[in-house]
Amino acid sequence: MKIEIIGAESLGVRGLCCVVETKDRKIVIDPGVALGYRRHGLLPHPIQVAVAERVKVAIEKALEDATDVVISHYHGEHHPMVNANPYQLSADRVAELFKHPRLWAKGMQNIAPGQVHRAKDLSQKIGRAFPASEGLSDGCLSFSPPIPHGQQDRGGTVMMTRIEEEKEVFVHASDIQMLNDEAIEQILAWHPTVVLASGPPIYLPSLTWRKRKAALRRTLMVARDVDTLILDHHLMRSREGEKWLDWVSSITNHKVICAADFMGRNRNLLEADRVSWYKKISVPEGWHEAYAQGEADTKAYQAKF
Repeated sequence: MKIEIIGAESLGVRGLCCVVETKDRKIVIDPGVALGYRRHGLLPHPIQVAVAERVKVAIEKALEDATDVVISHYHGEHHPMVNANPYQLSADRVAELFKHPRLWAKGMQNIAPGQVHRAKDLSQKIGRAFPASEGLSDGCLSFSPPIPHGQQDRGGTVMMTRIEEEKEVFVHASDIQMLNDEAIEQILAWHPTVVLASGPPIYLPSLTWRKRKAALRRTLMVARDVDTLILDHHLMRSREGEKWLDWVSSITNHKVICAADFMGRNRNLLEADRVSWYKKISVPEGWHEAYAQGEADTKAYQAKF
């Protein structure tokens, strides 16, 4: 089994996109990318936009020969967007690539109306229905029942994915944030060797000390039973989250890592460092508006990163 993480916060963008290859399948999970639209009152720095462009190309390339595509839920960084902003993956770019792979997707139950609209728009754009896949299995693939998106009864539900080949079991646990026991119970029941999941959103003031403590307990439970636990996404949107990850890694014999660590790449927490990037490299007035109109590009910034 080969696991490649294409997009995540430690790799410079919002998302949790990965590709898993077995001997007879190539499975693309959550083929989307986004950038936090505004952080600290600032639009994405062109450096981050440049990285997002690379990730979009990598997702397109992965979809070209994918046998299966999985969508865990319908937030804008987890699937192509029909009405994409300039920093998301537009459905127009990949619609043809969705014509042939098997599709597996989160059903419409227990999600917000906005997610329902996005799912229907994307289905219409690609000309294919998204089957509700929770609880289904197909060969090496299995899918969870609906699992809370973060805290119980807050933010709807997501679908987790299990992929098995020989003695390896990979679990993609999108946006569980280590904030509910239901997700952890399902993950442990699947007996994974490698888990890729969203870590807790340390940057949010609403994540109280009590919730952090519970997230740590759940993280340690999973780390105890797997070879590698990859935590990213919400966790790596702040340097405080990175410190939390490193501390947890140190007490679990380095079983807990981020996506960049897993891929052997330097960490690039571009969203966390947005203010400092604006200080390092100034952004011309009107650049974002020009980029949105196709009148500016990231060539100068690609060379600097």
